[in-house]
Amino acid sequence: MKTLLSNARFAGVFVFALLLSACAQSPVLLDSTYESLTPQIENREVPFFAQSEYQCGPATLAMVLNYQGVDTSVDELIPQVFLPGRDGSVQPEMLATVRRHHQLAYPIRGTMDALLGHLEAGDPVVVMQNLSLPIYPMWHYAVAIGFDLPEETIVLRSGERKRHTLSFSRFDATWARSDRWGFIVANPGTLPEGITARNAVEAISAYEEAHGPKEALTSWQALVEHYPGDPLGQFALGNALYADGQPEKAIAAFETATQHDAYMGAAWLNLGILRLQQNKPEEARNALMQAASIEGSWQQRAQALLNDV
Repeated sequence: MKTLLSNARFAGVFVFALLLSACAQSPVLLDSTYESLTPQIENREVPFFAQSEYQCGPATLAMVLNYQGVDTSVDELIPQVFLPGRDGSVQPEMLATVRRHHQLAYPIRGTMDALLGHLEAGDPVVVMQNLSLPIYPMWHYAVAIGFDLPEETIVLRSGERKRHTLSFSRFDATWARSDRWGFIVANPGTLPEGITARNAVEAISAYEEAHGPKEALTSWQALVEHYPGDPLGQFALGNALYADGQPEKAIAAFETATQHDAYMGAAWLNLGILRLQQNKPEEARNALMQAASIEGSWQQRAQALLNDV
C-alpha cells in the first residue's frame, strides 16, 4: 500500500488554490463508457459530515459507513484513523477502520471509467486527492457520489461542501497524484459490480485476517459466484468452508481451484489432508503427490504425509 511522504500534509477546510497544470485535459473515456452510462447520476442518499481541520479521513468514513447502516460518528472515528504526527489519515488506517466496523473495503481499478461505473451502480467511492503539487502534497479524502457525463463533471461530498462539483480534468489531475487510489465500502457477503477478482481477494483476505475465516465465508462465496474460475478465490473458499465444518464442500472448492490452476500446491496439500481425514488413502496419495511435485512451502509437509501413507 502506498505510504505518504513525511512532508505530506492533509487538506483541511481551508480554501486552497489548486495548482494544476494549465494544459490539463479531460481523461479519455472508453467508447463503451459513454455508451453504457446514464448521462446524469447522483446518489443523494449518502449522508454528509462536514470536516474540521485535517479530519477529512474520519468525515469521509463516517459518510460511507453510515450509508452502509453502521451507526458511527466523526468524533468516534477520529481516534481510529487520525494520526496527529502526520496531520491526517493514511490509507492503511482508513481500510483497517472499515474492517473494524465489520465492513469490507474493496479497492477499485484506478481509472475514470471504473470510477464512473461504480457511481452508475449506486456505490459511493472514497477517493484520495492531492490538492497541491507532487513535491509538497496536500492529501485529501472525498466521497464521489455522482457525475454529469455531458458536462464532464463529477459530484463529491468534500470538506465543508455537501455537493462539490469538479470537471473531469481537474478532478483526475488531483486524483492521479494519489495513483488514483479509491475504495468502496460494502457489507460482508456482497461484491460490488466492477470489482476485479484480484482486488476482491485482497479485500476479503484482509477482512478474514481481522475477523476469521467463518466471518469471511459469505464474502468468499460472493466472490466465486462472480468469478467461479478464480483459483485463489476457490482456495480461500475451501479454507473457510473447512473452518465452518463443511469438509465435503471444502473438498469441492479445493478441487475446483486445482482444475483452474494445476500448480496450486497448497490446494493439492489441503485436498490430501482432507482425503486422509476421510480415510481415502489412494485419493489422498494422488493429491499429496501433486503437492510434493510442485515447488513451494507445502512440499515438505506433503512429502512427510506421503511417507506416513
